[in-house]
Amino acid sequence: MPELRAIVVGAGLAGCEAAWQLLRQGIGVTLYDMKPQKKSPAHQSDLFAELVCSNSFRSDRLHNAVGLLKEEMRRMGSLVMEAADASRVPAGGALAVDRDRFSGYITRALTGHPLLNHVSEEVTALPEAPVIIATGPLTSEALSQRIAALPEVKALHFYDAAAPIVTKESIDMDKAFTASRYGRGEDYINCPMDEAEYRAFHQALVTAQTVSVHGFEESKVFEGCMPVESLARRGNMALAFGPLKPVGLTDPRTGRRPYAVLQLRQDDAADTLYNLVGFQTRLTFPEQRRVFGMIPGLEGAEFARYGVMHRNTFLHAPDLLDGQFQVKSKQGMYFAGQMTGVEGYVESAASGLLAGFHLARQLRGLMPVAFSDQTALGALGRYVSTPNRNYQPMHISFGLMAPLKERVKNKEQRNLRIAERALQQVDAILAQANA
Repeated sequence: MPELRAIVVGAGLAGCEAAWQLLRQGIGVTLYDMKPQKKSPAHQSDLFAELVCSNSFRSDRLHNAVGLLKEEMRRMGSLVMEAADASRVPAGGALAVDRDRFSGYITRALTGHPLLNHVSEEVTALPEAPVIIATGPLTSEALSQRIAALPEVKALHFYDAAAPIVTKESIDMDKAFTASRYGRGEDYINCPMDEAEYRAFHQALVTAQTVSVHGFEESKVFEGCMPVESLARRGNMALAFGPLKPVGLTDPRTGRRPYAVLQLRQDDAADTLYNLVGFQTRLTFPEQRRVFGMIPGLEGAEFARYGVMHRNTFLHAPDLLDGQFQVKSKQGMYFAGQMTGVEGYVESAASGLLAGFHLARQLRGLMPVAFSDQTALGALGRYVSTPNRNYQPMHISFGLMAPLKERVKNKEQRNLRIAERALQQVDAILAQANA
């Protein structure tokens, strides 16, 4: 019997997870990635699964939808979750990772697998099925044109922004303090502002010079990655109710809640680098030094990486994909990752997990296994495949999942009940798949 093989294009989070799911079911994988021969402006590392924006995978609690999605993925044997858990750094109730350790873990796991063939080469034409395209929001222009030629495809564009990273030793801890919200540890460095400092910072931010982006309307910036200066222009208090919200924090020097607070999250296992939470930006580099240096504690901050903005591309997936992330008109061709309109590291990896899982079963001649919208995984598949004229990138949320039949007034308890139901169904799916 000839060896079963599939192609995966792209070694980001979605592509790596898709490849791993195929390998776990005994399917040989040829994994194409253009790095290190060619890199996009957002990429710096030669490793697989590079995290180009935040180092946070967001909440790790089951009463949060993304926390549930992580647990479903763990039960499905997710390599991304295995790597994230192994490279965790302190982040309160969130799951944050050391970037290099995370990417290194995934790179070693895949390149060390006997059924994987890694090809460092840019793919400019769509390979024949069986294939999973997971080239991400920075898909090259040549391949984007080939994808756009598929039936019913609508290629849309938006812009994604990454937050700056500063060295810990350059933060003035005489002005900053360590704490997590609501007394959940001391995992964040917090830079408090009084009202005068906040208003001066806000004024400087909204008038600062930004990098121009040609052929782009600011209104098309996706809400989940909106540049901080764009958010600030929405109103004087937009930041104070957004990334600078002080709720759950008390300045130990005053015993009071600050007017506004910038949180910095640990970015590496060595505890030497911290990123400015929620401060993705397209300010010029000199303006980042000047304006962000107005924040108490960051006056002498040393920037290990400035914030950057880059083009992202996503498909109008409901026209193209089914709930398994397979192209409706072409059996054996799948798409995965942020280009499908799922938003976030975890959601991107989850789509790769689903695509790889379903393609492997298809190649092995096994019956499809359905994930309903009672699970977070199934809810993602339902979202990308349900007709929607105003389709936009979306994080997982309990709002995408089937509601409980019974009414539970307490929101946290309701979400935990939904999570319990979802995990029971995932366990049942695994039992069916392994039967």
